[in-house]
Amino acid sequence: MAIRGSVLGGIATMVGSGASNQVGAAVGAHAFATIGPAGVVAVRQFVAAAVLLPVARPDLRRFTWAQWWPTLLLGLVFATMNLSLYTAIDRIGLGLAVTLEVLGPLAVALAASRTRLDLFCAIAACAGVYVLVLPGPSSDYLGVGLGLLAATCWAAYILLNRLVGARLPGLQAPAAATTVSALMYLPVAATLFLHGRWEPAAILYAVGAGVLSSAIPYAADVIALRRVPARFFGVFMSIHPVLAALAGLLLLNQTMHPHEWAGIAIVVAANTVAVRAAADPERRPHPRPRRSPTKSSSPS
Repeated sequence: MAIRGSVLGGIATMVGSGASNQVGAAVGAHAFATIGPAGVVAVRQFVAAAVLLPVARPDLRRFTWAQWWPTLLLGLVFATMNLSLYTAIDRIGLGLAVTLEVLGPLAVALAASRTRLDLFCAIAACAGVYVLVLPGPSSDYLGVGLGLLAATCWAAYILLNRLVGARLPGLQAPAAATTVSALMYLPVAATLFLHGRWEPAAILYAVGAGVLSSAIPYAADVIALRRVPARFFGVFMSIHPVLAALAGLLLLNQTMHPHEWAGIAIVVAANTVAVRAAADPERRPHPRPRRSPTKSSSPS
């Protein structure tokens, strides 16, 4: 019963984390008209750094170059991923942008294996994206491209996190990387300030996005990973497009067509199958047993 309660608590925490993340994105979208996606991302990075630095307390002066270079790359990925995602949200809507973004973790999962099931998942994901977008003269190809750029950044985030997580303990890596990203956005903040675009309402929306999309999910994910297996956590990431579509509908009045819901369902299903398959120990290659040397018989 205790184990079951722990798992249920982990699931509830993941649902809360995912909902908080997407509600935060929707809240931040209310400030796009005033400070733009770049301004919202800047405030979000400032908030994330303000939360993570006191918690992790990384000693940046003691970082070696082997620790610094992946941290700097991770900071660049943070900056690019958030800006491309928020700009995509501004152009094509929250549900579609987040659905395209989850193709990043899907690609990482598919790269781990070469089976027919993986090929099927890749084809299904491509079909889902086609159904979701239904390319035509009125399609916003720049918005779709930015969503795919966010997906590429999320894949890079996963790979860099594995590397830097082995070189820096605790939350030191994301704290340092978020600080690097925040420093990169200082010129954006200064430009907006000089043009008098820092309106209190817009700042409040952007701060809300920082708290809901950065501070709360970071803490919630740490708690969830203590209660549920990492494989299950990875599969659960597939629910984000659904939560994003609901947040866009309820908070931004972004209605979606039936083909968009169908595309989201296909991408979520492909992502779920691929992540579960990549994490299945029975599908991982096993090392070949070494043959014990045998004495060869020679004629006497």
